[in-house]
Amino acid sequence: MTQKVTKIQDVARAAGVSTATVSRALSNPAVVAESTRRAVFEAVEATGYRVNQAARNLRRQRAGAILVLVPNLGNPFFSQILAGIDAGFAETDYAVLIADTNNSHSVGRNLNAYLMDSRVDGVVVLDGNVQISSVGDLKSDSGQNRVVFACEWVEDTPCPSVRSDNPKGARLAIRHLFELGHRKIAHVTGPKGNVLTKARRDGMLEERALLELPFRDDWIIRGDFSLRSGYEAADSIIAMDERPTAVFCASDQVALGLISRLTQAGIRVPQDISVVGFDDIEQAEYYNPRLTTIRQNRPQLGKSAAELMLNGLDDPSNPIEPGHVHLLDVELVVRDSTAPPSD
Repeated sequence: MTQKVTKIQDVARAAGVSTATVSRALSNPAVVAESTRRAVFEAVEATGYRVNQAARNLRRQRAGAILVLVPNLGNPFFSQILAGIDAGFAETDYAVLIADTNNSHSVGRNLNAYLMDSRVDGVVVLDGNVQISSVGDLKSDSGQNRVVFACEWVEDTPCPSVRSDNPKGARLAIRHLFELGHRKIAHVTGPKGNVLTKARRDGMLEERALLELPFRDDWIIRGDFSLRSGYEAADSIIAMDERPTAVFCASDQVALGLISRLTQAGIRVPQDISVVGFDDIEQAEYYNPRLTTIRQNRPQLGKSAAELMLNGLDDPSNPIEPGHVHLLDVELVVRDSTAPPSD
């Protein structure tokens, strides 16, 4: 037996209102009186009515979807940012789609196709490698940007971004090591060309100069935010004639890889070398030793990006300035991987 499909007319009869009122209550409840709105919602629940979202989106000339571009879904750093994005869109009728860019520079062309073909209404980009210059239709009909950056960004674009205060985080890390008594401080960077690599390296160098710390070229070691690069950076430190007494790593993953290799070589953390990370991923608190790090508010990074996107799509009366930056604060979390130098 075929089950009868509930129509909007059924909801209108049950609520004692017109179909137009039902439509307004469901699509823009703020313009409907509370008593009417309650009657409509009760009728929807009683009748089992389901909104035909595809038809509604077609009438509104929108896709009803937001695309999120992630540079590496295997990196645990992004999990809480994605959770924040999901929370930001939870009370809307936008579906959130996630794609892994694999740090590819060619993603911009595919992004252009998604926007031009109206397959998505907007894109939240967590990957600073995206060639945004190849995207032709960055704006919605209201003139708002349909692309928002979160965490990473591309310089000199009109796209708004949400980012942590990366230079401040680096300065906090160096200041913490200095106050413990360290003067020989090395740095393992992120990947070449990455905006976070530059921001954290610049902050580190600024604080070193302010504190008049000694500097050696071989104390700046190239990494790429991965466990492997931290592990390999440890080999460089082990081979040095004059080893640093502390290392500031551009990410927690780098720091954990570094500590693993140092421990294998019989170099104790923090007794022989102190280590500071950046990000405060979940593993940082449960590693041995527990990692001192710079905490980013990753859920808020995602939620703020979602809010910027919603403002751009749904509120043309409140335009976002081109290149707008929403900066989130960071904090130093002191755990067990740092201590005063032994000598």
